[in-house]
Amino acid sequence: MKLWHPVSPQVWQGRDDSAESSTAKRLFQTIQQRERFSPVPSGIALMGFECDEGVKRNQGRPGAARAPDALRGALANMASHQGHARLVDMGSIYVEGNALEAAQQALSEAITACQQSGMRTLVFGGGHETAWAHGRGVLDAFPQDRVAVINLDAHLDLRKAERATSGTPFRQLAQYCASQSRDFLYACLGVSRAANTQALWEEAGRLNVTLVEDIDFRRDALSALDTVLAQADRVYLTVDLDVLPAAEMPAVSAPAALGIPALDLLPVIERICRSGKLQAADLVEYNPHYDRDGQGAKLAARLAWQIAHWWA
Repeated sequence: MKLWHPVSPQVWQGRDDSAESSTAKRLFQTIQQRERFSPVPSGIALMGFECDEGVKRNQGRPGAARAPDALRGALANMASHQGHARLVDMGSIYVEGNALEAAQQALSEAITACQQSGMRTLVFGGGHETAWAHGRGVLDAFPQDRVAVINLDAHLDLRKAERATSGTPFRQLAQYCASQSRDFLYACLGVSRAANTQALWEEAGRLNVTLVEDIDFRRDALSALDTVLAQADRVYLTVDLDVLPAAEMPAVSAPAALGIPALDLLPVIERICRSGKLQAADLVEYNPHYDRDGQGAKLAARLAWQIAHWWA
């Protein structure tokens, strides 16, 4: 696998309570690790995308390339419950220099290989440029299926740009679907009208994007989600951590002035996970450089913990 490396065993460390009971396990004790890229017939493939080139191109705050191992470290010491033994650490894809597109291609190929082997994929970004690679990999794995892209995000990420950035992934996915005469099923839940220009709002209308604004999230998110789920054969969920309030998640490129609290996001995430249609998920835009006492890493890791626990 190009641009790939295994994860250091030092990343998966934690407290050992096994003397108490055979079930007193933490994730660092139940995670399966791979020394080479070799998908297995089942389980959840945990992968990292060590990249912030897309954030740099989008004039954001770089640092997200260090996120995957930081999030693994925060996840490692959490208790291992139902679903967590399915996690298989399949290593990380990295960017050489500023060659974003090559790394995105490598991640797409890795995702497709895992999906076609019968695995589902959970990716730790990286900036939101992760989504173009992850989403394309899922689309390629299931060319005959209606794949819904559900983005929990303050931003639409439908920008027009000369080259890929962290602000272009869903425009790229829309164009990719159009090139294959596939429906582009995209929902952006938690979007901030204040953080998106009128031009982006108009582009979302042109693409028939399902929108739920941040101020309407508690009232409308679940009903909008049910409509999207009914249309889809499979779902790709992408969680941009800047959807959370800055007070809960300071460690992102663009902290949200308002945002959606984690306790409001979780019922939406749970419904997606329990739908039986979730094929892939990722958490993006975490930036360790701006974290306070590991607060952001712990919250992001808890979201990943819940996704693995609820994934039906």
